[in-house]
Amino acid sequence: MDNFRNMALPNTSLLLFVLQMCALAWQAWAIVDLRMEDTVEVYMDDFAEIPCLYTFTEKPMMVMVQWFVREREGHRVRISFSDLTMQKVDENTSYSDRISVRSNSDGETLTIQDVKLSDEREFFCQVSGLAAGNGEGRTLLKVFDPPEPPVIEGVLSGVSVSGDSLAKIASCETREGFPKPNITWYRDHIPIHPANGSNMVTLVTRESSGLYTVQSELQYKVTKEDKDAHFSCEVSYFVPGAVRTSESKGINITVHYPTTSVEIWKESPEGFVKEGDTVEIRCQGDGNPPAPIIFNREQSDVELDSYQGLLVLKEVSRADSGVYECHSLDADAVNHDELVDTLQLTVHYLDPAVVVPKDSEVMLKGESLTATCNALSSLETTTVWFKDGIEVGRGHIMQLQDATFDTAGQYDCEVTVASLPGLLTSGSVHIIVQGSPQMKDAEREIELTEKVGGWVNLSCEVRGHPRPTITWSITGSQSQSWREVVKRETEDQVQSVVMLKVTTDTVAVCNSTNDFGMETKTYSIRSIPFSQTPTARKTSVDNSGVIIVVIIVSILLLAILGSVFYFLYKKGKLPCGRSGKQEITKEKTNKDDIVVEMKAKKTEESVLLKGVNGEQKPPIDQNSTLSS
Repeated sequence: MDNFRNMALPNTSLLLFVLQMCALAWQAWAIVDLRMEDTVEVYMDDFAEIPCLYTFTEKPMMVMVQWFVREREGHRVRISFSDLTMQKVDENTSYSDRISVRSNSDGETLTIQDVKLSDEREFFCQVSGLAAGNGEGRTLLKVFDPPEPPVIEGVLSGVSVSGDSLAKIASCETREGFPKPNITWYRDHIPIHPANGSNMVTLVTRESSGLYTVQSELQYKVTKEDKDAHFSCEVSYFVPGAVRTSESKGINITVHYPTTSVEIWKESPEGFVKEGDTVEIRCQGDGNPPAPIIFNREQSDVELDSYQGLLVLKEVSRADSGVYECHSLDADAVNHDELVDTLQLTVHYLDPAVVVPKDSEVMLKGESLTATCNALSSLETTTVWFKDGIEVGRGHIMQLQDATFDTAGQYDCEVTVASLPGLLTSGSVHIIVQGSPQMKDAEREIELTEKVGGWVNLSCEVRGHPRPTITWSITGSQSQSWREVVKRETEDQVQSVVMLKVTTDTVAVCNSTNDFGMETKTYSIRSIPFSQTPTARKTSVDNSGVIIVVIIVSILLLAILGSVFYFLYKKGKLPCGRSGKQEITKEKTNKDDIVVEMKAKKTEESVLLKGVNGEQKPPIDQNSTLSS
């Protein structure tokens, strides 16, 4: 009778009603097998399909299926009906335009479009096969809507370490989820459970849309170790057939705690410190926020200028060496007297080099000298001696043995510190070697031969200190037949070159003298008649003198030859450019005429230019005559 009361009379013919009554009479021995899922889970705004499957022990004459939904108040409302002749969705219900029913051989499927949160309720399928039997099943429709990802916020002002009391350190919120999501807190990816050291305060809000917003506040007993910890929250929520989670980003909270110790160190430069460097000394306490820091030197109450824990010493000197202290001025600290640290600063130095002998030193040839170069330093030094840029010795002491004129010159010493490349100093000493004149050439007597009227260059180069004076003593040739053409002088050297016209056997002596003695060099020149070829001779003319003489002689010879050919051409005695035969006539010459005499089998040096009085002239005078 309960089934009868629950049945709604359809608007059909009386015949159908009678058939239904007959079916009730047979239900005691007719059986129907009806199967429905206990729950169907779907996302909000998706569609849901609820199947209703049934079988009869006897083949029914007709099957009638009705779908019902339980309202919030508890009563049921039919939303669909179907039988042998029709299939209909009931009008004027909240599902009239959102459902459809699909029939098949083993049952029906109810489809709900655009599922809403309000659709989470029980749906009933009632099947009647008249005499074949009837049955009813139900399915609970569950609706899910995932929440937004969690948002975490830490306490911006920071949290102080305060014994056993709990303090709010962060909050976490997830919005608009269904069913209600849950929030779990983590410290460094380890779950935080409510205990003596933590507490979670949760606030759940049901929005007008039916979705849930959950807020959670983490109250925590903060310690100093939490300054490096990362806190995060995780929201867990249900979805069809599963449970999912979403984790927030991790945050690091600002923990305030008092200073318990300080540390001081040299920040720059790295390694050793030398005079002139800029030194930076850093001091830092372990409290947060950092407490003010002050600096002073040991056994001094004078506070040094610093900024935010940094002490800068510019262009330090050895006077800045010593012990530096830094103190923390943390008002919350318990052990104020222990909040100090010290640093030993050593400024290394290298004093200017001291060279002995100082500036310059005079030695005699053959003497020995010991020179020293020292520089006071806080580190081990290395000394190197140089002369003319070439290394000549190592060590603080330099020995000069058996001095010669080559020993003279400036000696530079460089003192460096191998462990600190920036330290370097230098000094110098000028060595002067005194002695009697010394000829550059080993030969003191040189023999030469030259034609009468020929020219020779005689060279004399000598060293000595004080610088020697050179004089020439020439006997045999005329005094006006020689002159000095080169003279070079340095601090301890002098060079003299003379040009001599040989008129007879000649002896030329180069005399060099200074305060310590005299040195001579003798040239013995044997003259030969003009018609004879001079024998090979030795000469001490230096390369530069030979080159000068060769150039002058070549120019004069070219000028003489050119004049000869030009004179012959003018007199018509050259056949160039003339045709036929010419008669050569002998003309009488005057005393004033210029006569050019060319002698056979003579060298170029035997070509002489004669003047009106028949005198031979030196090469320079000949050139002057030609030029005029």
